[in-house]
Amino acid sequence: MKKKILIVDDEPLMQEFLLEALERRNPYKVELAENGKEALKKIKEKPYQLVISDIRMPDVSGMELLKEAKTIDPGIGIILITAYGTVQLAVQAMKHGAFDFITKPLNIDQIEMVVSKFFKFKELEYENTYLKDEINRQFGFASIIGRSEKMKRIFEIVEMVARSKATVLIQGASGTGKELIAKAIHYNSDRRDKPFVKTNCAALPDGLIESELFGHEKGAFTGAIRAAKGRFELADSGTLLLDEISEMSLSLQVKLLRVLQEKEFEKVGNPETFQVDVRIVATTNRDLKEEVRQGNFREDLYYRLNVVPIELPTLRERKEDIPLLVEHFIQKYAKDNHKNITGIDKEALEFLMKYNWPGNVRELENTIERASVISKEQVLKLQHFLTFNAFEKDWQGGNNAWEGNTKNLREIERRKILEVLNETGGNRTRAAVELGISVRTLRNKLKEFRENGIEIPS
Repeated sequence: MKKKILIVDDEPLMQEFLLEALERRNPYKVELAENGKEALKKIKEKPYQLVISDIRMPDVSGMELLKEAKTIDPGIGIILITAYGTVQLAVQAMKHGAFDFITKPLNIDQIEMVVSKFFKFKELEYENTYLKDEINRQFGFASIIGRSEKMKRIFEIVEMVARSKATVLIQGASGTGKELIAKAIHYNSDRRDKPFVKTNCAALPDGLIESELFGHEKGAFTGAIRAAKGRFELADSGTLLLDEISEMSLSLQVKLLRVLQEKEFEKVGNPETFQVDVRIVATTNRDLKEEVRQGNFREDLYYRLNVVPIELPTLRERKEDIPLLVEHFIQKYAKDNHKNITGIDKEALEFLMKYNWPGNVRELENTIERASVISKEQVLKLQHFLTFNAFEKDWQGGNNAWEGNTKNLREIERRKILEVLNETGGNRTRAAVELGISVRTLRNKLKEFRENGIEIPS
């Protein structure tokens, strides 16, 4: 689609010159206006990306046109032209939102260059807006799935704390979404355009984590062949996520406490003090209070981190959110794997609702992804979740991963196998294909059922 430009000038020769300059080889649709009053009427009636206007015109001057046009459409670009250019006039024009200010005499190359520069700027501006929207979609509240009362309360806390500078401690079992909450806090704060930097304290050896956090100078230790910035410096003006903070050594906890209190640190191998403005969000899957009692975590650091505590519920504590999560993950992995999967049947969903998900949301997501990969149907069914015996260990281990008892779940499996066998007229090869398992696995299942006293037709 051609980019729309409005030329405003009371001199026909200048109109003709600008029209020729812009239409000769560029993808622009150019319209003309003889004065500022006519231009404003056109801008009100239809959208233009760019207006090129002379400053000195009767009735409505170019400067007045600039101010009015920006009121009508704040995103419109304005380039002003004058034969009487002064620094003061240029400054005034830019202050009121002009994209550029050109003095006469003009040449075609100059006009083409300025107009091209404007549209490149708008493309970058659009891309930046798109990226921000995409980040909000991925990391804002919309990315956190849940309508349970527990999750509603979490949303309220996140919304309130995001506006502040307070340090946040997020606690919860593995797979509950601690990092997702941390990102939601950052991308809904006034630091959203600044860096979000993550450090996994459990993944770094004690000898390296200080350098990772605070940076080091060249030659500070063996292997330090060049100077490097630490995570605090990289996150300056933004947010630093300290993931699994409970794994940090006591000696390093002292240095972290100083940064939180004084907002300053030293790099490894450099005695100079560096100032930093970083918002800290820490996460842990341990009970940090208990770690303090056992002497594994400093009490003063705990209280410094625990300004705003957020405790994430396990998935079994918010089971009413499972259908929403299942729907979300089906859409996600159907798209990722180019599958036409539109939903899940009632029996399979009931099956998932009975499970207590020790791996929480992460385990549920992996389960839906696996089922989506192997499914050849439009709707996920129970056999898609039984294929890899993903829940077999939990069934037999008696670890309370299931609501109800093992007999009921074995009955679900038995009923599904018998149903498919009946549909295939007892053909075990076809039944195995329908169930997504091998004939040998099906044979073993039938044998196991018989050995456990479950009646299986021959």
